[in-house]
Amino acid sequence: MLKTSQEPKLLTSNLIEDVLHHIEDSSTIYLLSAFVMESGVKMVLPALKEAAARGADIKILTGDYLYVTQPEALSLLSELPQNQVEVRLWQSNGRSFHPKAFLFSGEDQGSLIVGSSNLSKSALTSGVEWNVSIPNDVSEEVYNEALEQYIHMFYAENTMKVNPETLKFYTQKYAEFKQKYPDLAQKWSEKEEIELTLGPDNPPDVIHDPTEPYVPTNEKPSPRFAQPEALESLQNTYEEGYDKAMVVMATGLGKTYLAAFFAEHFSRILFVAHREEILHQAKASFEHVNEGKLGGIYNGKEKNAEADMIFASIFTLSIQDHLQRFNADEFDLIIVDEFHHASSRSYQKVLEYFSPKFLMGVTATPERTDGQDIFALCDGNVAYEMNFIQAIQRGWLSPFHYYGVYDDIDYSQITWLGGRYDEEELAEAQLQEHTASNILSNWEKHKQTRTIGFCSSIKQANFLSQYFNHNGYQTISLHSKTEGISRKEAIEKLDRKEIDVIFTVDLFNEGVDIPSVDTLLFARPTESLVVFTQQIGRGLRKHLKKSHCTVIDLIGNYRNADVKLQLLGKDKGEGKKGKIQPITPADCEINLDVKTIQLLEELLKKRSPRKERVKMAYDQVKEQLGRRPTYWEMHLNGTEAIKEFKQIWKSYAGFLSSYGELTTEEQTIYETYIDWLEEVERTSMTKSYKMVVLKYMLDRGEMDWVQPATPEEMAPYFHSYLTEKPYRKNIDFTSKNTKALIEYDKAKVANLISTMPLTKWSGSSKGLLKYEDNVFSLNFEVPLEDRALLKKMTEEICEYRLNYYFERKWKKE
Repeated sequence: MLKTSQEPKLLTSNLIEDVLHHIEDSSTIYLLSAFVMESGVKMVLPALKEAAARGADIKILTGDYLYVTQPEALSLLSELPQNQVEVRLWQSNGRSFHPKAFLFSGEDQGSLIVGSSNLSKSALTSGVEWNVSIPNDVSEEVYNEALEQYIHMFYAENTMKVNPETLKFYTQKYAEFKQKYPDLAQKWSEKEEIELTLGPDNPPDVIHDPTEPYVPTNEKPSPRFAQPEALESLQNTYEEGYDKAMVVMATGLGKTYLAAFFAEHFSRILFVAHREEILHQAKASFEHVNEGKLGGIYNGKEKNAEADMIFASIFTLSIQDHLQRFNADEFDLIIVDEFHHASSRSYQKVLEYFSPKFLMGVTATPERTDGQDIFALCDGNVAYEMNFIQAIQRGWLSPFHYYGVYDDIDYSQITWLGGRYDEEELAEAQLQEHTASNILSNWEKHKQTRTIGFCSSIKQANFLSQYFNHNGYQTISLHSKTEGISRKEAIEKLDRKEIDVIFTVDLFNEGVDIPSVDTLLFARPTESLVVFTQQIGRGLRKHLKKSHCTVIDLIGNYRNADVKLQLLGKDKGEGKKGKIQPITPADCEINLDVKTIQLLEELLKKRSPRKERVKMAYDQVKEQLGRRPTYWEMHLNGTEAIKEFKQIWKSYAGFLSSYGELTTEEQTIYETYIDWLEEVERTSMTKSYKMVVLKYMLDRGEMDWVQPATPEEMAPYFHSYLTEKPYRKNIDFTSKNTKALIEYDKAKVANLISTMPLTKWSGSSKGLLKYEDNVFSLNFEVPLEDRALLKKMTEEICEYRLNYYFERKWKKE
């Protein structure tokens, strides 16, 4: 039990004593240090290891500003168990980063320590430092706000998970910086902690408007547009025994109201989102539909845990102490808004904790912004899908007229930082008068009445707003530093046509509805196809005063420029080389100027070779995970089609071998059993049966998996595997010959297995498998010393092929 002082106290020396005391007694330990040094980490590491062993929630955030953080320190922190401890690095990109805070809480109480001390020996012991320790019961509001801000910062897009792969990257950058600035490096190593600049001067681009409740009409609404279809599908899914499903619905079709209608069938409901305004809007919508049920907000400022319907901020709920205020089975229905975020650690922590009767994920974009597939998060079950192209075809969203205009910025000269362009270099290229003139003239040529302009940075938004105003238009630059007008007021001015354009930076991606907007101006490169899709949705809502939405998009030689047009068509053009313009729905148009067409054709010719693209995608996933990804993880997280591995290298193991990614022992196994590994990889699958049989064999253990087996021995496992998940049964127990197998009959199942896959697979395996006298076996020897590793490599392919088979079959249906 914590025994903190009941009053705030000033700590001017030996901070380490208080820090260690809190680590020893706390269940929540959040450390924020502008930089970390090896000397400081060594002082706290043993206590952190003990805290992790007892199950404490530990997070450590540091930064790369001026590369003061030592790679050795990060390496020591990597020794902490990754399933219990998260370490992230703030990528400052040259912006000063100087926060220092330690947050602790436990069964009794905790403390917030804020001051000047980083994680270094001198700062924690004898250095001249001032820190203030505030017990959280003295100022609970301040403590909760600090906790909320910490979580927002910890999971910010520019933070990077520290793992062996990202540590290699940081170590290289660290060495390059030290070589370039040796005097500065020496100064830091001698003094260890010297404040070189003032604190952060460019906070995250978030505007905190006063929350105003959304007041719907008094009359209870009825489902409309796609909602009746989706609601029926959800209800059928639940009645069929599924316990989770995802709904993919384009922006403007009413995902929140759909969730509210579905919630009428449940008693206790949890709605989780990552934006405050979404929580309040959802609460109003749910209360409007669910008469008699009360809603409550659970975030950094409010903690209503007793309401029938709780609307929780993921940043607050994912904090261990808050999560454990609820029982695991507390909620009948959990709804995760913007489900494409749900692969992140904060969401995973919440989803792994709760056991609801049903989990419903809703999103307009079923891919994450980092390329990850979220299909697996709902056990392969998507109850309903309606993208914005389909919705336009059904008349539920406004058509678009797209104008691709030429952007002469040379993006090949701007540093690419893995997921985005270097902000300073990009701004330098964008903040040119001839660039602004090009944007203005194309906007004047194609615009309608109300425009949102999407920019890369605050600097660009301010620059374009000033340029447009200088040329006689009324515009606003809306971002975190905008003063004198709230987002709500700016939207109202645009709606009344008192201004022509709102220039903004990612404020209108999610959770904002402005139906009257009829023009979208993309003055930024498309770094993320998901964000581009979200932003397109801002202009597609139906409105009496618009016939279509005009999209004006600057196209330069940036990444994704030659593939994003596929998002705008019914025909994605897969496999059709040289295809520039997709087929659009009726009343939609795609117009490209001559220079843009020439540029796109040139980009298609210059696309990096297949092998290079696949290797880059692999490296990105490896860095993200901190280790070599499995075949299935590569499919879930990779940005390139997984079929490329098979087409180029015949197997995933072949790819790993060609790039030296296998261990010496794995390389020997690969070379010895290459024919077998390629057979498992390439054998055709009209049903899952071959891989289910192989999985049965593998599940018998490292030594026994190679032993022969009969269909009768396989039958119980075979039937159990295909019926334990509803989607497996629905996909592979639907033909006339297999319907009888739903009610288990061992003889019938064994007879099915004997015919397919045993007889067919042994016949097509080029002698690698044998099925004689009712016995199925490998037709090659595997010595005892090879069995464990060959099993592991075979298992990886089997897992991928089974998961991919069911995913592909579902999508086809």
